[in-house]
Amino acid sequence: MRFLIVDDSSTMRRIIINTLNKLGYTEFHEAGNGREGVDKLAITAVDMVITDWNMPEMSGIDFIKAVRANDATKALPVLMVTTNAAEDDIKEALRAGVNNYVVKPFTPDTIKEKIQAALKA
Repeated sequence: MRFLIVDDSSTMRRIIINTLNKLGYTEFHEAGNGREGVDKLAITAVDMVITDWNMPEMSGIDFIKAVRANDATKALPVLMVTTNAAEDDIKEALRAGVNNYVVKPFTPDTIKEKIQAALKA
């Protein structure tokens, strides 16, 4: 399974990739913000996107809206991993089109469970 990890923190991208490696996933692409993520999706085939919310240039919410507006990527499973834990934030992310939502910090088991649930959605 191929992932696109979109987060402005290279450290957080590394943490997510290390977590996915522990779960047996080995193919990753990275983007530092939503705009880079959109560009990456235009040239890279992936099976799932994991994105942060708070990023410069294009937020995770705007990135998800762009993914959903594109016929080539609109069905792509998207998991949001963020520090935004308020119920209103979760509802906004779901309205934008995320398949599942993880609040940082997270455990490998949580990521595994959320990926499986997002793939079934």
